[in-house]
Amino acid sequence: MGLVSNPTAVTTSLVHAADLLQAALGPRLALLFGPEHGVRGDRQYMSAVKSESRDPRTGLRVVSLYGETADSLRPPPALLEGLDALVFDIQDVGSRYYTYQATMLLCMEAAARAGIGFVVLDRPNPIGGLRVEGPKLRPGFESFCGLHDLAVRHGLTVGELSLLFRAERGLSLELMVVECQGWRRGMGFRETGLPWVLPSPNMPTPETALVYPGMCLLEGTNLSEGRGTTRPFELMGAPWLDGDRLARDLGREMLPGVAFRPASFVPTFDKHAGVRCRGVELLVRDPGRFRPFRTGLACVVHARRQAKSRFAWRTEPYEFVADVRAFDLLCGSDRERRAIEAGATVGELSREFEEEERAFGRRRRPYLVYRD
Repeated sequence: MGLVSNPTAVTTSLVHAADLLQAALGPRLALLFGPEHGVRGDRQYMSAVKSESRDPRTGLRVVSLYGETADSLRPPPALLEGLDALVFDIQDVGSRYYTYQATMLLCMEAAARAGIGFVVLDRPNPIGGLRVEGPKLRPGFESFCGLHDLAVRHGLTVGELSLLFRAERGLSLELMVVECQGWRRGMGFRETGLPWVLPSPNMPTPETALVYPGMCLLEGTNLSEGRGTTRPFELMGAPWLDGDRLARDLGREMLPGVAFRPASFVPTFDKHAGVRCRGVELLVRDPGRFRPFRTGLACVVHARRQAKSRFAWRTEPYEFVADVRAFDLLCGSDRERRAIEAGATVGELSREFEEEERAFGRRRRPYLVYRD
């Protein structure tokens, strides 16, 4: 077997899957595959991990699935020839952007081509399995932060995603999903009693995961999404913004389940490192009503309105794509960006993708393993 995992692959007693499987299987556990951030999770976002190394604890060969090129995202076919199956055990955070489910899809495709089995050790969706939010992914806007047409907040576990991927990608694949025991779709992560292990360096808490499907949109702009602070994605701002005005403007949107506090912060790295930013802190008061994608759009709309001459869309390559803007890759098309540039309100933006949300809600029904 080969194991695709990172630090989140632990039991309730914090034993890592690699250690557990090695103890159970001995030499039959042959390889470790590491996604973005690495098997041990210590690399920053969009930071290449060297192609091969040795895991210091198990001594197993580690193959990176996040290197310098798009080709590095797929398991090399030669390495799968001696395997009977790939096992996937990673905690996802419930958003189309988050690259672990893209890694799973590429591994499933590689396993299907190699004629080997694929096993998903399922884990809860930490932001719940009831809500679906955000626009569809349109052809021509695929990237590693969106390989398959899903709602931005898809409300599925990785096990359920694997069933959807197999069917919708037409994969001839022997697939086994080892189901969670006791998880219900309406559960927040804190209710599970499971330990929260950082899935990536800027995902410190389940509360970060809840705001991420919207606040990750700021990666497609020159606004700080709070990287380099202790509250990434819950803080946002820029040196030229008026935080009091931004909090008032966002408050007038009457977005459900969230309040905004004027805030200032100095990022220690990433955008505006060492420079004081002014903006807001998001305070989610009702997770069940909160709509992260609409909230993220609202933050972009009102920050841009304050200072159009200072605001900018990211134009540098993003997740191995150089010819499409990062904001468009995140939204799944250029519709939202063009509407914002044309002066659309948050309500107008939201109405554009409401039917797409309903359509994805219908599409996902056959693959729901867990009920409420």
